[in-house]
Amino acid sequence: MFILRQRVGGICKLTHPLYDRLTRNNAVLLLVDHQVGLVAGSRYPEPQDLRKNVVGLARASKILGLPIVATTTMSGGIFGPIFPDLADILKDQEIIDRTHVNPFDEPQITSSIKNTGRSKVIVAGINTAVCTCFPAISAINAGYSAYAAIDASGAFDAIEQQTAMNRMTQAGVIVADHNAIIVEMLANNTDPLAAQVYTAIGLSHFISMRDIYSTLTTSKVAPHS
Repeated sequence: MFILRQRVGGICKLTHPLYDRLTRNNAVLLLVDHQVGLVAGSRYPEPQDLRKNVVGLARASKILGLPIVATTTMSGGIFGPIFPDLADILKDQEIIDRTHVNPFDEPQITSSIKNTGRSKVIVAGINTAVCTCFPAISAINAGYSAYAAIDASGAFDAIEQQTAMNRMTQAGVIVADHNAIIVEMLANNTDPLAAQVYTAIGLSHFISMRDIYSTLTTSKVAPHS
């Protein structure tokens, strides 16, 4: 988001960008249609990576205390249920099954998001051009800030992914990978939850390197007698 300032003579000057941070206290995660019958066609990323990324996003979000709204389409039919490992993370909440293409056309979904009291919606969908793009832009139109977790969303080909990203950014959606989204919300590596969060998103080697660095910097060489 950028601020435009009016100059003398009617010319608008672009000033500094406004960085309104994403935090664990202002965000809600919307997961759209990560179902077993829909994942096979993804190539950006590949199905196994898409599953890993969205599971990591959901697990880390849970650890950070984010509310999660999850939805499926016709889960009792050919599209099937959500990924089993995702279902396990969300076992204590309702998965909203819908018929409308755009989740923001479903009152139960929009009211669930509104009831969280959060101002920023992180969206990840099984299909980037539809399941991520449509609700992310709709969230902007509804007055939220919107983030698209691009690597937790799937696309059939590079053209689909790029055009969806272009469309979203033109509408004001912030596009980012799920690791960046989670780490921005973590904010501080001394947070007691840091090790769990990094492990959830597959970056547990950061914790190992931290421990090695800590050992090296705190160890003392015994003085010679």
